Amino acid sequence: MRRLLPLLLLWALPAQAQEGPLFALPLDCDFQTLCYVQNYVDLDPGPGFADPTCGPLGYDGDRGTDLAVPTLPDLKRGIPVVAAADGLVAATRDGEPEHFGLDYDPEAIRGREAGNAVRLDHGGGWETQYNHLRRGSVAVRPGERVRRGQRLGLMGLSGRTQFPHLEFAVRRDGGAVDPFTGRALGGGCGPGGTPLWTADAAAALSYRAGGLLELGFATERPALVAALSGTYAAEAAADPPALVGWAAAWGLRAGDRETLVLTDPAGGVIAERTAEIPQNKARWFSFSGTRRPAAGWSSGTYRLDYRIERDGAPLVAASETFELR
Repeated sequence: MRRLLPLLLLWALPAQAQEGPLFALPLDCDFQTLCYVQNYVDLDPGPGFADPTCGPLGYDGDRGTDLAVPTLPDLKRGIPVVAAADGLVAATRDGEPEHFGLDYDPEAIRGREAGNAVRLDHGGGWETQYNHLRRGSVAVRPGERVRRGQRLGLMGLSGRTQFPHLEFAVRRDGGAVDPFTGRALGGGCGPGGTPLWTADAAAALSYRAGGLLELGFATERPALVAALSGTYAAEAAADPPALVGWAAAWGLRAGDRETLVLTDPAGGVIAERTAEIPQNKARWFSFSGTRRPAAGWSSGTYRLDYRIERDGAPLVAASETFELR
């Protein structure tokens, strides 16, 4: 289970009047405890990337907002995708397969990178599109009128995606628009602009500059996809060949300081990792551990403590335990 200090909140969006629709949350999800914004629309007018705060959360040319959950077990709860505003269903697609990680052939999905999706027409040239839905979950049909909050489908892993999320795209007259500033793709970052969110949605989507996805234990060398798939469940074990603590985080920046410490039931340190993040990382995975001692394991509670500091202040502080009989 994740045990988190509050993530660093850097920027809250004011609710402002806007010509055209105001959008509510496109997910029925708690953005304080589960869902988060992984990537933003690219507001850099040049070849680089900038999110609304001029930060690095996204990639060059990104035309949508990625609203994510940390792990595959989180996704399997069934996260409802809902209409962000009243509209007419303009198009849908369902039946596309799902995958997790990099396990897909880009050529096989060419022209269908959005996966299972729904597109809504809100009038006045405004559209929203909801991408990467769960196969078989699309709940509306073209020509159907929907109301804000009506279920469209479930968050999934279809199309060109490497992690569980909904890509929420806003367009006006066919051009991508950032819902956090009202600016067009490449329209410049920083204060100002006119958010397209309702007051409640703006409050829920206050900017978070990074955080923890998950942490836990493995009895072998861990890998990111397996970890976020729930493969390494922290269960009691009798005599594992090794004990490894791992952590997965998002939104890390060059210069962030990471510390991972694994301690035995007596409080002694048996493995430790301290490192400076070398460059901006959308997702980051690290681990440290030790093989079974010659005398065998001591029974009791082993503890993993994980911390990330940014500019000397805590961004993440979390812990997890593992029982050995």
